[in-house]
Amino acid sequence: MEKPEFRVMKNGYDRFAVDQAVSNYILEIENLQKKIDLYNRQTVAVTEQLNTVKVRYQSLVSEITVKEKAAEELSLIALREANIIIGSAQNNADSIVKEAISTARLILVDLTKLSSEVTGMKSDVQKQLETLLQNFDDFKLPTLPALEWLEKIEIEKKQ
Repeated sequence: MEKPEFRVMKNGYDRFAVDQAVSNYILEIENLQKKIDLYNRQTVAVTEQLNTVKVRYQSLVSEITVKEKAAEELSLIALREANIIIGSAQNNADSIVKEAISTARLILVDLTKLSSEVTGMKSDVQKQLETLLQNFDDFKLPTLPALEWLEKIEIEKKQ
């Protein structure tokens, strides 16, 4: 607002102009007081909202903290269980491999025995075959008598 200027009169300033200026100041003060009251109410409402938001924020932060801890615990439990499963699988795989190697070793031992037995049998069979062939070669058929006399007898019988 501008600084008011008053006309100078015989006994001081123009009383009506001063009264008018004072009235204007009073109105302005009242308007400013109303604005201050409105701003104060708005400040109180905003402060209450801020406090509500702070409380909600703190609640959300604690919920998040609890959920993060739970997630960490779950991930640790899952990791432990995964390690247990992996260890068990490794142990099972190791025992399966050991069992397979043991079985393969037994099979190889049996095959080796069988092979040596078959080799021995083969040489025995070969010797027996050679002996048999030699016996066949040495076998002499007896000379057969002449069959003419047999035919004569049969002819005589028919007559």
